[in-house]
Amino acid sequence: MLATTLSSLNGIPPFLAYFAVAIVLVLIFVRVYTWMTPHEELALIRANNSAAALAFGGAIIGFALPLSSAITNSLSLLDCAVWGAVALVVQILTFAVLRLVIKNLSERIDSGEMASGIFAATIAIAVGLINAACMSY
Repeated sequence: MLATTLSSLNGIPPFLAYFAVAIVLVLIFVRVYTWMTPHEELALIRANNSAAALAFGGAIIGFALPLSSAITNSLSLLDCAVWGAVALVVQILTFAVLRLVIKNLSERIDSGEMASGIFAATIAIAVGLINAACMSY
């Protein structure tokens, strides 16, 4: 029993390495996403703008889904980081396309229009699920 427990503890260093890579990728995603969007997500969230919180939360979930798939299916930390970067690009492009489809999306989120926030979150999560499925190589 002790040998099994000690053997299990050998997984802690890889866990910490993958977790660290994932956290760094999430922080990079948050920075790129907030830089790319015309509205100020964190300021709007601090001001109790539910539409902004929903849209931003959906984008983070939409990124975390394929990132978790990249972690699960990667062959190495580098492989994980590369596929995490792919997920980041796809999610950023999703918002860019959504801005073309929904006129004044950022302004609508900025003004607290819940329908726009919900729709943006839904699209981000849906694309994230598809992205994650595509990473199950």
